[in-house]
Amino acid sequence: MSGLFKRSVLVAVMVAVVALIGGLVAGPASAHSARVGESPKNGASISTAPDRVTLTFNEDLQEAYATLKVVGPDGNFWQKGEPVIDGRDIWVGIDGLGPTGEYKVNYRVTSADGHPVQGQTTFTLTTAGQGTPGAAVPADYQAPEESSGGFPVWAIVLIVVVVLLVLGGVVAFTVTRRRK
Repeated sequence: MSGLFKRSVLVAVMVAVVALIGGLVAGPASAHSARVGESPKNGASISTAPDRVTLTFNEDLQEAYATLKVVGPDGNFWQKGEPVIDGRDIWVGIDGLGPTGEYKVNYRVTSADGHPVQGQTTFTLTTAGQGTPGAAVPADYQAPEESSGGFPVWAIVLIVVVVLLVLGGVVAFTVTRRRK
């Protein structure tokens, strides 16, 4: 096997590996919306009720199937009206809050690519408010688990390692076989 052919094969394999790694890492990382901010901040302690609860994502959201619920420590909903999608934001109005304690903000949104993203943030009210609660949270209501629908990082790393091992084995086999 000529030296030029060996180098050409090696360069072709390296280009393929770089393209494959780029596709695996960039593709899933940008595939779905991710929450990048919220108001009130996740875990914050506040003394007065905000006018609304807002979640901000890294890309525009679809209006389909949007859910944003504020659950108080008393087991009641505290949001007023339906959630509003405004580009990368989803928000819902709040007309006062009630008892002190932890309020849970449960959400489900649809990414620009159509995949659902859901999760929960919390904030703590430190001074009781005079707001009027909404309906009681049903006994079968379940808070959403955090999800984005993308590949977990460990799966991407495993795929990259396996591909590199297979390609390395093919190159090694080809080079040693041609030397004989």
